[in-house]
Amino acid sequence: MATTYCEIVVGYDGSPAATKALSWAAREASVRRTPLAVFLASDLAPAGEATVPSLAAIARKRGDFALAEGLRYAESAARPSRVRVELTRKSPAQALCELSETAQMVVLGSHGHGRLPGLLLGSVPWKVAVHGHGRVIVVRGEWKYVNAAPGPIVAGVDGSPTSENAIAFAFEEAALRGVPLVAVCALADSPGVFGEARQLCEEFGQVMSRLEPEHPDIEVVRQVVAGAPRSALLDAAQGAQLVVVGSLGRTEMPGMLLGSVAQALLHHSSCPVGIVHPAPVPAVGAHTFGVARQLTSVGG
Repeated sequence: MATTYCEIVVGYDGSPAATKALSWAAREASVRRTPLAVFLASDLAPAGEATVPSLAAIARKRGDFALAEGLRYAESAARPSRVRVELTRKSPAQALCELSETAQMVVLGSHGHGRLPGLLLGSVPWKVAVHGHGRVIVVRGEWKYVNAAPGPIVAGVDGSPTSENAIAFAFEEAALRGVPLVAVCALADSPGVFGEARQLCEEFGQVMSRLEPEHPDIEVVRQVVAGAPRSALLDAAQGAQLVVVGSLGRTEMPGMLLGSVAQALLHHSSCPVGIVHPAPVPAVGAHTFGVARQLTSVGG
């Protein structure tokens, strides 16, 4: 039985970075007409026993105004009937990785509360980016609302198994925003084998030629560069709305969970970063259906 990817999940703790992520996720959910699950690792109330307004009231009573306002914003931006709050006492990273198995995407800020000076990326977004499933978005740098042009969507394309999933996601995002898609193919990391760079260029052209006709309304800019993927994508991210890559490039070492290009973007990108993992093989069980029941119970 196929997995049902039924909601956008956002991790939220009231911190400034998490508030940016919540805004990004709420707008994304609204334009996709998708339910939004606001995840709180919190003892505010027993799981499943409080609605968004009552949780906001509890948070305000305890003096956590940032948390209260965030919950109120999520409800106003994504419609009350489409917002669900997930409360758990599990570690945030573990719970979000589990939720990523059936979510359309998981969205996090670059840091939560307790940020250490000089730290470029918090431990929770790092763990979820490494161990999560499907699409993981880390909102960092400058960003724009879903319907706020200009600024392209950037995608790294290198022929790896996750690369095509990444470019498909990038096409979705470009269509939602009505902006161009910049597809970047960098050659510096090609193995030092005669003709390998030429083969990579040919594969890049084949992938783009196959996908572009499916999105005739999107302006596509192809960029083939001689430099390294890390620097090429960081340069392309300047002024972009989102940069998307697969979790592993074609030259990564066996056994790695997150490639060097994805790591560099997570730590240094000037705009939000989308990491696309292979979709998990669903276990026969209740998590997907449990989410569906909870959404039905709130009018989703």
